[in-house]
Amino acid sequence: MARTIWAVVLTAVVSAGVAAQQQSQPPPVPVPSAAPTVQAGNTRPIHVYIRGGLKSHGEGAHDYPQFSADWSKLLTEKGALVDGSFHFPSAQELASTDVMVMYKGDAGYMTASERQVMEDYLKRGGGLITIHDTLCGDDPQYYSSIVGGSKLHGERNFSSGAIKYTIVDKASPIMKGMSDFEIADEAFFKITWAKSPEVKVLATAPMPAGGEVVPQMWTYERTIFGGQPFRSFVWMQGHTYANFKNPQIEGMLLRAIAWAAHYPVDTLVNGTAPARGGRGRRGEGGGDAPAAPGGRRGGR
Repeated sequence: MARTIWAVVLTAVVSAGVAAQQQSQPPPVPVPSAAPTVQAGNTRPIHVYIRGGLKSHGEGAHDYPQFSADWSKLLTEKGALVDGSFHFPSAQELASTDVMVMYKGDAGYMTASERQVMEDYLKRGGGLITIHDTLCGDDPQYYSSIVGGSKLHGERNFSSGAIKYTIVDKASPIMKGMSDFEIADEAFFKITWAKSPEVKVLATAPMPAGGEVVPQMWTYERTIFGGQPFRSFVWMQGHTYANFKNPQIEGMLLRAIAWAAHYPVDTLVNGTAPARGGRGRRGEGGGDAPAAPGGRRGGR
């Protein structure tokens, strides 16, 4: 009888301890959803942040300031909200940004605090568009983990001439309606690639000098632990500024920006600026003009 009572008491004590331990455990972290953050039919404008830089190289090449000016205007005309600067953006500047378009030499250089700002932005699903030598930096292993592939600064790594694209993923919404084409520009071939996950190649081109076939357009999707899925798109050309006016490239970039922002891909291609009817709040039909690179609009 005594043994039975002791067994009942011991069972009750153990059960109470397990229950208390379970109550003290933090709730499980939900698995991030891969669903787009913006669904078709959503009318909120895409908020684009253009990260530019000072011009480098000769006439007609690496014209980062001209890109910031031209594409601020184009994207605004397509209905986007546009901000930008020539410096690494702060967390506050990225607070409402859907996608950051980067056309600046050696953008792979980041301080520890800048990396943290970037990772926090990506963890909430922010998108990246990377053009030409924006891929370059001092730590290609790290940079490839956010854009899929990177090149090491200081290493001779370009081939100039005719870039003859082969569209290898015609099913990609970014490549919608595109066919193989050729431009005169500059291509990169020594790339540190992300392994887990790997990039999704959209187009390749043989190097003008040696003929080696290398991916020149790709997408990269990843989820940083504890965050939401983010999207990156890379176009390795852009050395020759006139190529941004190529209709296939312009349409591709507009679709890529929308895709990286988790919007339907034709949002900007078919978009128009809202009618200007007074000084309504930004995003309500009569918003202010976009800020010039290096400046910010008020009211945030």
